[in-house]
Amino acid sequence: MRIKAISAAMVLAFSQYVAADEGMWQPHQLPELESILKSKGLEIDAKSISKLTEFPMNAVISLGGCTASFVSPKGLVVTNHHCAYGSIQYNSTTDNNILENGFLAKQPSGDLPAAPGSRVYVTKEVSNVTDKVNAGTDSLTGKARFDAIDSKRKQLVAECEQDESYRCNVYTFHGGLEYYLIKSLEIKDVRLAYTPAMGVGKYGGDIDNWMWPRHTGDFAFYRAYVGKDGKPAEFSKDNVPYNPESFLSVSAKGVQEGDFVMVTGYPGRTNRYRIASEVDYVFNTVYPMVRKHNSKYVALIEENAPEGSQARIAYESTIAGYNNYIKNFGSMIESFKKGSMYSRKQQFERDLSTWINADADRKAKYGAVLNELSELVAQSQAHYERDMMVGYIHRSQMMSVARQLYRLAVEKQKPDAERESGYQERDMPKIKAGLQRMTRRYDETVDKAIMLYFMELYAALPKEARLAEVDKQLQLESGFNKAKHQALLDEMYANSKLADEKARLWMLDLELEQLNQSSDPFIQYAKAIFAVMKQIEDEEKELAGKQQSARPALMEAIIAYNKSQNKPVYADANSTLRVTYGTVGGYSPQDGLVATPFTSLEGLLAKNTDVEPFNAPKKQQQLIREKVYGQYTGGMNTVPVNFLSNVDTTGGNSGSPTLNGKAELVGLLFDGVYESIIGDWDYDKNLNRSIHVDSRYMLWVMDKVDNAQNLLDEMKIVK
Repeated sequence: MRIKAISAAMVLAFSQYVAADEGMWQPHQLPELESILKSKGLEIDAKSISKLTEFPMNAVISLGGCTASFVSPKGLVVTNHHCAYGSIQYNSTTDNNILENGFLAKQPSGDLPAAPGSRVYVTKEVSNVTDKVNAGTDSLTGKARFDAIDSKRKQLVAECEQDESYRCNVYTFHGGLEYYLIKSLEIKDVRLAYTPAMGVGKYGGDIDNWMWPRHTGDFAFYRAYVGKDGKPAEFSKDNVPYNPESFLSVSAKGVQEGDFVMVTGYPGRTNRYRIASEVDYVFNTVYPMVRKHNSKYVALIEENAPEGSQARIAYESTIAGYNNYIKNFGSMIESFKKGSMYSRKQQFERDLSTWINADADRKAKYGAVLNELSELVAQSQAHYERDMMVGYIHRSQMMSVARQLYRLAVEKQKPDAERESGYQERDMPKIKAGLQRMTRRYDETVDKAIMLYFMELYAALPKEARLAEVDKQLQLESGFNKAKHQALLDEMYANSKLADEKARLWMLDLELEQLNQSSDPFIQYAKAIFAVMKQIEDEEKELAGKQQSARPALMEAIIAYNKSQNKPVYADANSTLRVTYGTVGGYSPQDGLVATPFTSLEGLLAKNTDVEPFNAPKKQQQLIREKVYGQYTGGMNTVPVNFLSNVDTTGGNSGSPTLNGKAELVGLLFDGVYESIIGDWDYDKNLNRSIHVDSRYMLWVMDKVDNAQNLLDEMKIVK
């Protein structure tokens, strides 16, 4: 079969190119890499890593945006502090701020419900469904092709989800060259078991984010619960801890420089096969613009939600997320400007074109695909600024909820299989959870300030670039007037019920005819702009359908070309389970500087100022001064806090277990160094470094600082 041949070609190419530990590999590819893995230090059978139902892969789970892993037979789950941040924030109040002070349940009955909608996904099956998805689409193009593929994917998902214990999705690989159906057990009762204080879990804050040296205890623990029958169930006091088929042992020995490590997880998105024109537009237009607007977004929250207030607590998770992107995009832009990625992309396309044109068959098959895709990409960028500014207005939670409720009412008129993805019956729990989360993540003053600011920016666009329907509803036909539009928003918010959770949940069940009669100003807005937004969506689907033909064809050409050059070819990250491997080691970020691969308790103390974000707990500081290391040095003269490796990772890998050659947990991946952020687009073996919180530090904090003996007792610690 053609897909098998392509996969074999990817592995064959990489087996001859081992200079760098590059690649986020699908588990089924790993047996072909066994000789490389063994030479670097893998001690277990590589075939076991390819089998999702066997140890260690069945201990690695997804949280739907971050990765985690089981570390006890009682459903105990370890992930990053920043991955549990939303749940920690959700359970925090001004009277009991566990975000600031930490939390420990001394027994499972004390676990706190995670934020609504929190899930644990355990991958069970992966099936290649490329032929099924593409059947009958060869003659289709544009929106017709998009809709046909979308329909096939929904059909496959519906068949897979007949057992309500599972969540299924069809994922695209290589831009549509391959499709895989992934079936995951969906655990719906997730609870917070333990989190260290902010002075541990977010030590260094945004100042140290993406930086080295680092001293962050970025870890926290959930617990997964199921019904008494062992099947997933919604939250109930009668539920019991989930008994996983496998769980990871945690190493108190840790790792040393040069040791083999591998990371198993669910990396989000990479873009290493994007064409030069996409790279140019993203780095010179999109990232600078988004970074600027996101910075203002955070500033508006901070200006309108005083520190320590309930409003600030409500937005802490939002602020953390935006600050992460702001710094991320800053590094992207900086690395792009001083690097050679764009010129190398251009040269690669010239070389690819030369290779294609050198053979008549290749030219007939691939000769036009690069130009075709370039034209489609240009079309997709035509209204970017307009769409971005409208998008920021719609980030107002009142706007977002109103539009979601209205779209749901429209979609409910259709048979479930024909509804837009995200609005089917399978999506109702997620929608409801979002409406519930808003209660503790919303403040009217903040929401209003954000909306007013971005209305002004949108109104500054040329009239022909704006949407008449939006202009009319927001009274922007004659431009923006701050006093007038402040009064308009005051009236809209005063006359809306959407800030009330009961009202939102009530509207969730309304039919379209009932919503159309609503006097709620935000629902009226959603109704008035629905047609034009749907038109824009359909235009995007037309382009996407055309790209579903062009991009796979280009990827097929790239795979064939790279194979001829003995270069690595692996699928871009797409939130599916991947394995990456490498060694513990430092790097040289710039001329004259060499970064060593470990940081220590003493380095943490040296940074401490007792002022956030460098405010380690007093007890921790005293233990460090007294050199109370316990059994957590692993042969070093101190307790290591964080370490570096050259594993190839990206966002979504946060919380991923870092394993040694025996598949013991030696750390959690939580970040990358500043110079490697551009790795989402371009791999550099000299600068690509990931940051891990050392298992020895995790255990030390749990034991010596927070007295989490109950959790340590249920974990298997390798000493």
